[in-house]
Amino acid sequence: MSLKCILGRKERMTQIFTAEGEQVGVTVVEAGPCRIVQLKTPESNGYSAVQLGFMEQKPQRISKPLKGHFKKAKVTPMRYLAEFRTEEFAEEAAELEVGGTLTVESFEKGDLVDVIGLSKGHGFTGAMKRWGFAGGPQSHGGMFDRRPGAIGMHSDPSRVFKGKKMAGQHGNERITMKNLEVMEVDVENNLLLLKGSVPGARNSLVRIRKAKTGIPRPSQDSEEDK
Repeated sequence: MSLKCILGRKERMTQIFTAEGEQVGVTVVEAGPCRIVQLKTPESNGYSAVQLGFMEQKPQRISKPLKGHFKKAKVTPMRYLAEFRTEEFAEEAAELEVGGTLTVESFEKGDLVDVIGLSKGHGFTGAMKRWGFAGGPQSHGGMFDRRPGAIGMHSDPSRVFKGKKMAGQHGNERITMKNLEVMEVDVENNLLLLKGSVPGARNSLVRIRKAKTGIPRPSQDSEEDK
């Protein structure tokens, strides 16, 4: 049994049909192969983790400290480095070796995974786009347009509360999608087909790990809803 964690690149969304004829929307992720660059232990680092590298990088684009880091592990320089904690998976982590490789073969159809990525960044946006405000009336003579409206208070408390929904930075946040089902595993092309959507834009980096809770997401047409 190998450790179920890997780095990947979000490609696109598409649709597939299950054996029962159900149409399901899936996200295609190019997952791995990932090289094991470092194994961290409580004795030397204070915690247990595996550090993975993904996508080879030109040596001239790597800093000197990182070159030494990869050279020590006898691994080709990688573009991305990320860690996965392994306290809960001690048996699987014990089989890993520095310089080894993790591929999509670690996953099976039907597995539940958590996917971590950065949401699409929209920059500085107004309250309507950022929070879904309705805006003012658009009839003849309306002059409210896309403003958020009044934010002030009465003389008591005479201030604006913290957390007030206003214009500001939108997106580019770490998002975790939990308990996504693995619909297909394409070992030959290093692809995972995950049910539903995952955070991020096309070609963005995502982290895929075994689901911590392992509770499948309810279907829109589940028996309980009928």
